[in-house]
Amino acid sequence: MSLSRIQSLRLAAVVEDCADQLEILGHTLTVQIRKERGDSADQEKARLTKLRRDCQSITQQVSLLHVDLEEKQCITSLLQLGEEEEQKKRDDEMRREAKKELEQRNQALRMQHEETQEKKEKLKDLSQQARDLQHKMEDLSAKMAHRKKLEEKNLELQLQQRQREGSQAEKLLEHEQELLQRQIKEETRVHEESETFLQRRNEEVQQQQEQWQQCTKQRLQEKEQRLNTESCKRTVNLDRLMEMKRMYREMEQVVMEDREEQEKLCQEQAKARAVTKVQAWWRGCMVRRCLGSFKKEEDKKGKKKKKEGKKKKN
Repeated sequence: MSLSRIQSLRLAAVVEDCADQLEILGHTLTVQIRKERGDSADQEKARLTKLRRDCQSITQQVSLLHVDLEEKQCITSLLQLGEEEEQKKRDDEMRREAKKELEQRNQALRMQHEETQEKKEKLKDLSQQARDLQHKMEDLSAKMAHRKKLEEKNLELQLQQRQREGSQAEKLLEHEQELLQRQIKEETRVHEESETFLQRRNEEVQQQQEQWQQCTKQRLQEKEQRLNTESCKRTVNLDRLMEMKRMYREMEQVVMEDREEQEKLCQEQAKARAVTKVQAWWRGCMVRRCLGSFKKEEDKKGKKKKKEGKKKKN
């Protein structure tokens, strides 16, 4: 950005004055830093030192600006300073984002470490439970071995008891066998009689079955005919229903269009009434205040009255 010679000289004078003021301020800060002593003044010294560095940096920039104004008659150093400041802000923003991302990663690592510790504790508990379970299984196996021995002794005693009972039962079975043979003979006779009766009954049932099949077949035919008739009626009714739905949609569309036209007509009528009211109000204002064409009529009437008054006086 180029400036005229006069503008650059004026700005150079202002910038030179600012540079002098900054040098005075830096010297004052240096003196004040030297005066500060003791442990309690460390923070104040750090603050003053930072201010002095800022003053020195600003003084350098102001000196560059003064040189540009005197020699080049432009403010390129100031623009470069602005660009450098923008770049510093962007770098600071990127550093803050990187720091934030690093903190998030550290937080995730801490959470993973905590989860790993919890899993290790759970594994320790599970291993302890496994050892306890192993001890219980050993105790249980010992108990099972002792119990097996007792069961073997009990089985031997039961076997002896059953052998005695078996001999007694064998005698009873022989007696029962004789009774069963007599019962079998009686059952055979009854079976032959029942078979004869069932054969006759089966023939009667087959005849009834044939009759029922013929009757069922006839009824099925009648039902199929009725079903076909009802299906035809249903198809016709569905066609009528679809036609009525189509007519209803068409009528609904006509009603909606008519309603929209009526709404538009009402809006136009309302606008026309509003315009008429505004025109009447404005015409009233014009008449009351004698503005526009109404003012000319009033002036003409006033001139005529003045002329008539002069004639009467003469």
